[in-house]
Amino acid sequence: MSTDDLLSRGTLSRLAPALRTAVDPAELRTRVVHFGLGAFHRAHQAVYTEQAAARSGEPWGITAVAPRSAGTVRALRDQDCLYSLTERRPDGHLTRVVGSVVGALAMGPDAEAVDALLADPEVTVVTLTVTEKGYHRSASTGGLDLMAGPVAADLAAGPDGPLTTVVGRLAAGLAARMRAGGAPLAVVSCDNMAGNGAALARVVHDFVRASDWPDRSEILDRLAGAVAFPATVVDRIVPATGEADRVTAAAALGIRDALAVTGEPYRQWVLEDSFTAPRPPWELDGALFVPDVAPYQLTKLRLLNGSHSALAHLGLAAGLTTIAETMATDWGERVVRALCAEVAPTLPAGGPDPVAYADDLVVRFRNPAMRHLLRQIGSDGSLKITERWLPALRELRVHGAKTPPATPAAPMTTATSVTTATPVLELALAGWVHGTRRAGAPAAGAPSDPVAEALAACWTPATSPVETVRALLRVLGAADLADDHALTAAVADRLPALAAGRVEL
Repeated sequence: MSTDDLLSRGTLSRLAPALRTAVDPAELRTRVVHFGLGAFHRAHQAVYTEQAAARSGEPWGITAVAPRSAGTVRALRDQDCLYSLTERRPDGHLTRVVGSVVGALAMGPDAEAVDALLADPEVTVVTLTVTEKGYHRSASTGGLDLMAGPVAADLAAGPDGPLTTVVGRLAAGLAARMRAGGAPLAVVSCDNMAGNGAALARVVHDFVRASDWPDRSEILDRLAGAVAFPATVVDRIVPATGEADRVTAAAALGIRDALAVTGEPYRQWVLEDSFTAPRPPWELDGALFVPDVAPYQLTKLRLLNGSHSALAHLGLAAGLTTIAETMATDWGERVVRALCAEVAPTLPAGGPDPVAYADDLVVRFRNPAMRHLLRQIGSDGSLKITERWLPALRELRVHGAKTPPATPAAPMTTATSVTTATPVLELALAGWVHGTRRAGAPAAGAPSDPVAEALAACWTPATSPVETVRALLRVLGAADLADDHALTAAVADRLPALAAGRVEL
């Protein structure tokens, strides 16, 4: 074989059996529609769905809808929707082709096809990975931000107009399904938000409620009975794909794959068992269905995602590039363990043990085969930290549960509590604050943010560090924290060290 050849159904049979798909893609039909064509979906939900189809013999195929990236859609179609996944293992990479995606659409140009699938009774599950900003939620209410430009434009366009938001496209498609008396459906958010199912349900319902559709009340009634919005927790570290990853995939396959993705060996999926329609038997590949995902969701959001964001913003301040590099410092592991210990009192009972969870995080973050870029994790920080840090920070401050004064010298165990002289959430917040100084005109490799200009505007020569911290928190919609003088002073006190590239615990 030649790496000039492109991965496709025609070249699939030329691969070694261990490299091929777990199921014949020709035997699958579109029964799941997924919004979001990024690497995470292809390395996570698509893998679970392929294994569910292979192990059950049921034809669960996915049509993926790209909200913006028409180029990715074209590239996927060129490969008959096949792509490879390489697990980055400390003892050597493992590559194989994934075959559960059977269609690729661009949400705008292919709007009619998207709507037809949303109305198709054979489609019983819709999943989403559109990141926090794709929900257009108001920072103050948690509902749909009707004043956001794209949302307002979609509402003005009506169901037959050009809809540019996933919320608008989904709401219009669900409305058409309800008008036609369509079969029940489950709409599953796989984005990192607390209560992601309820959050998605709210913005969809808010869109319908704000529309000028004369039957909107009837549609809302039907949605309540026919469409479920299960909450979920998804977990797998999936770095952005680089040229080196494509070279690795080509070397393993012997043919070229323009859409190769990579991920860590670990993956997890926890779902609320509230589906109202048939679904892939994801549990055959280890997915966990539970009555309440909140304990798992908050543990993952506040410990894994929270420490990931902390390492990203602190590591960027220290001039580092990857998570593995932060874990090689004298402060990386201590940040992870101390943050987990600090946040543990805010977690509900019934979830993973925070101590064991922190142990697993240290192993995962240290994986030398992973190259997870800090700028990728740090991007959209204004949205991520609002979910990952601020609720826990509020709870801790309301209850006066500031971390006791002792930095851990050894790994935490069930018999020892881990504490820091300065609460790690305050230090992490200072790392984010430090990064916003350059947000207005980010240098190459710096994180992006949807409110970069508003964040940069908080930095003026006449503004004191404490006043800058307050202004930044107000941009996040966190006026209560902005008015907490002890918090803003503590965060401001950390800025000089970070400006000098030092992370001090």
